[in-house]
This record gives sequence, C-alpha cells and structure tokens, in this order.
Amino acid sequence: MLPDTDSAPARRTYSYLGPAGTFTEAALAQVPEARDQIWRPVRNVGEALADVVEGRSDAAMIAIENSVDGGVSTAQDALATVPGLRIVGEYLVPVNFVLVARPGTTLDDVSLIAAHPVAYAQCLKWLSENVPAHAHLPAESNVASALGVLDGTSAADAAIAAPGIVAHHDVTVLAESIGDNPNAVTRFVLVSRTVAPAPPTGADKTSLIVELPEDHPGALLELLEQFATRGINLSLLASRPIGDALGRYRFVIDADGHVLDERMADALLGLRRFSPKVIFLGSYARADRAIVRYPQRYSDDVFVEARDWLRGLLSGEPEA
Repeated sequence: MLPDTDSAPARRTYSYLGPAGTFTEAALAQVPEARDQIWRPVRNVGEALADVVEGRSDAAMIAIENSVDGGVSTAQDALATVPGLRIVGEYLVPVNFVLVARPGTTLDDVSLIAAHPVAYAQCLKWLSENVPAHAHLPAESNVASALGVLDGTSAADAAIAAPGIVAHHDVTVLAESIGDNPNAVTRFVLVSRTVAPAPPTGADKTSLIVELPEDHPGALLELLEQFATRGINLSLLASRPIGDALGRYRFVIDADGHVLDERMADALLGLRRFSPKVIFLGSYARADRAIVRYPQRYSDDVFVEARDWLRGLLSGEPEA
C-alpha cells in the first residue's frame, strides 16, 4: 500500500551562508528541527533575511558576533532595518581553520594562500611561522577560496577554510588548527518571521536595538539605567551608526532574561518611553544554557507586589 503523501508534513526551508562546508552550515546542523529539511545556501546575510521576509525560507541562520572580531556589522544593520524578523535561537560554533590544497600539494609548494580577510587575520601568526614567504589572495568566502584552488580558477596554491569542507570536497589538508586563538567562537542566530516568544526557560536572552532620543550629556546613561535599576545584566552593547547624520547611533543590546520576566518587561516599558525607536528582536534560550541569576529584590514576585500595592492605593484600599 502506498503511503498517504497528502498527510505528510511539508518540509521546512532554512537559508544559510553557503556553499556547503561553512561555519554557518555547522551552526544550522545544531538545530534539531532543521534536520532532514531543505537547506538553501545563499551568498550573504541580506539574501538570507530576504528569503525569510519574502517567504522562500522559514528561517535563516546568520552570524551575529565573533569572540575575536566582535559584532558582525552587516547582520546587526540588517536586523535594524529589515522589518518583520524575530530571533528564535542562538548557537555557538568554535572557529578553527584548516589549510587545504589540491591533492598532491605539499606545504613546501605553497606560496600564495587564498582566504577571506577575516580568516586570514585570525591565522596570521601560524602562517608567519610556518609559511613565512607566502602572499595573501583575498577571497569573498573561505569555501570560495578553497573551491577556486580545487578547480584551478584561483592562482592560489592553498586556501584557508572551515574544517567542514573536508566532508564535501576532495581536498588535501596541509595543516589543521591553524587559528591563532584556540578559544575563538562565533555566535549565530536563527531568524524567522515575527512570532510570539517561546516560553521562558530560566536561561534566556533578550535582543534589542535601541536608538537614543537625542545627543545630550547622559543620554546613554539614561538608556543603561533602564536595565541597571531592574537588576538586568547586559552581555552585549554595541553601537552602530544610524546613517542619517554624524553622531547618530543605535545600540545593539543583548540582555540576560526573557521578555515574560517581570523585570525585563518593566525595562522594555521604560525603554519605550525613553527611546524614539525600540526594536524587539526576540527572547530565546541561551546557547550555553546558563541559568540567569539575580538578587531577590528583582524577582518577579517583587514587581507583581509593587504593582498590586499601587493598584490598591489608586482604588482607595487601606494599607496593611
């Protein structure tokens, strides 16, 4: 008897920076619900997010922050300007690199190395010590640099790539773990169309983009006080130019906690009153699953009791 194909659930589509073998693909591989679904390789962050907004994909995986180079400005700016998006998860990928070449190549044959400039900078110490006479050929991506070496369209003798390339292409690995920082990590976020936040887990993060109302002494302090006075820790605070005039900035913020936490909700209300534009990017489980801890005076019960106290004052109830 043939299976009832009409009742089979539709497969979901996920966009990621391709081609196969990138760190972004490694991040997408961590998403349980993405397994056995359609993975759509794209060329840049803008294309990935456009896929989501225009309905070609259900979600997109993008890099948002690197422990060595900081925030990924293209991703931060895109999230600030493309409406209708929501971060639904974050994933951490250790960043290490391999030096690859066509089969038959040895390290002594290498004089020109293709690599994305960021990857090249993160491997420069190893390259200086082990291939001191080399030259660098910039490439648009690490996978593209490796593919150019393999098919002969690149003049380079070798390329820096993510370790995942070995699973997809017949390359000779000349050296492994060539990154200068063994603790380097890239943080990725899974972005979908706007949805309601998942329930709190106790190990959550809330991402926001906030603009200052005007340039005056203490404006940034006023923004930060919305969090500090409610016991909320910030794990990321990065400024990006708005672009309409010099000195105008928006701030990319990651705050520990969930929008359904009373203290976080109260902080967002404060930001809304203070800022001309607040973009809520999402509340989602932290990749490290670290429980968010805070002093008892900032617990949900304290905020609820304070609201009940005020409600009683306004209704004329006698104070206990």
